[in-house]
Amino acid sequence: MSGSPVQHSFLTGTPKPGRIAVYVLLAVLGALVGIAGSLVQAGFFPGGLLLALLASGAVFAAGRRATGTQLGAAAPAAGWLLAVVALSIGRPEGDAVFASGIGPLVFMLGGTAVAVMCATMSRPGQPGGGTGRLGG
Repeated sequence: MSGSPVQHSFLTGTPKPGRIAVYVLLAVLGALVGIAGSLVQAGFFPGGLLLALLASGAVFAAGRRATGTQLGAAAPAAGWLLAVVALSIGRPEGDAVFASGIGPLVFMLGGTAVAVMCATMSRPGQPGGGTGRLGG
């Protein structure tokens, strides 16, 4: 059986340390954007909320584009989500990062929606202009 070698995907092949490091770095970057967005969204409402959502979307989309995989968008989204959830939990003393109101809710739900959109975007077209569809 001669032919091309079998192509492995990230989940079925052996993960490379460099690729793992990129995903960890993207998760940390997502967490930093989540922390910054949590602070900015309430400080400059409504412009800060828009800025925080745009920054979150930019990190998710950049991760997707840089790695070319859905995991590239999911890694910063997971870091973002962990940071935002951790900041939304109040302390026993009553201190919390998020104030009451619609802004934090829009930030959390909007950021989650943007993460899902970036992770489920279709891939860009293949070089050569083909549609990528079989038989067409």
